Amino acid sequence: MGKQENDDGSRRASGGGQAPGSPSSPKPTATRSPSPSLGLGAMDPGSPMGLGDGDPNILDTFRPIETNMSYDVPTDKPYMINPPPLDRPARLYCDGIYDLVHYGHMRALEQAKKLLPNVYLLVGMCNDADTHSRKGKTVLTENERYESMRHCRWVDEIITDAPWIVTQEFLDQHQIDYVCHDDLPYASAESDDVYAFVKAQGRFLPTQRTDGVSTSDLITRIVRDYDKYLRRNLERGMSPKELNISFLKEQELNLQKHVSDIREQIKKNIRGTREDLVGELEDLKAELRHTKLFWEDRGQDFVRGFSSMFGTQVTKIFGRKRRSGGDGSPSKRIRAAPSKDSLASASSEDSR
Repeated sequence: MGKQENDDGSRRASGGGQAPGSPSSPKPTATRSPSPSLGLGAMDPGSPMGLGDGDPNILDTFRPIETNMSYDVPTDKPYMINPPPLDRPARLYCDGIYDLVHYGHMRALEQAKKLLPNVYLLVGMCNDADTHSRKGKTVLTENERYESMRHCRWVDEIITDAPWIVTQEFLDQHQIDYVCHDDLPYASAESDDVYAFVKAQGRFLPTQRTDGVSTSDLITRIVRDYDKYLRRNLERGMSPKELNISFLKEQELNLQKHVSDIREQIKKNIRGTREDLVGELEDLKAELRHTKLFWEDRGQDFVRGFSSMFGTQVTKIFGRKRRSGGDGSPSKRIRAAPSKDSLASASSEDSR
């Protein structure tokens, strides 16, 4: 990104013909329309494309940031805050490294842009030399970071090679009304809170941090899933040399991919086998129901036929038993009546 000199000698990145916005320039119009009151699912014209504003899953966490249409400044802070200028845009300044620019950065800048009705937002970005010596290596180079920030709609001016710690000279040089940052003490080797002197001058406006995201978190995700990203890039055709990995590492990744493919195949087969078994069980149940109905119907026919046949045979069998040996007389034997002689004999025997 090229640099150009302002009338006051300050350096900024060329931002596509944006006005410098110095306090001595004619009073400009507001940089954007104020956001209307928002209902659930409404789109906020003051946020980038309204992304996420209509999603109920996001609304609970990320409410749209509305423009403060009042010039009142917070009075509940332990430090004084100067009243803003009314005859020109207030010049607000945010500084940082802004490596791997993410929505946490964007929401902080959006807050700063909407803290007052008329804001000219400057963003200072530290160069690679200071950043690498004080904090460590960045993923993006300084020029890549500058160019990324240039596309943020909330930013009016980018100050490259910004100082790691804001100084009085820097504030005066860029005629900054307020420095914006979350108001937790930001310590460094030189101070317990690098913004202490700014707060003492009433030139500090606080913003809120967005929890759950940071550049360090993003790098941690990449480190945690390092092998997965390597395998992905190898599958896309990048060479081990381009990825700076050894032959052994390449073979290890290939083995991991092979094992992963086998696991996925097993999972698919298990799911397929389960679906097949469920289908076969359903077919078996249907067949059993059909067989049950079939035998119920056939069983009734068998019972009727058997009963009819069995009843005829019983009649024949018991009919033959009721007849005697063959002359048709009853088969029951009848005892003969006793004679008078036998009765007399029996009586004489009893009297003895």
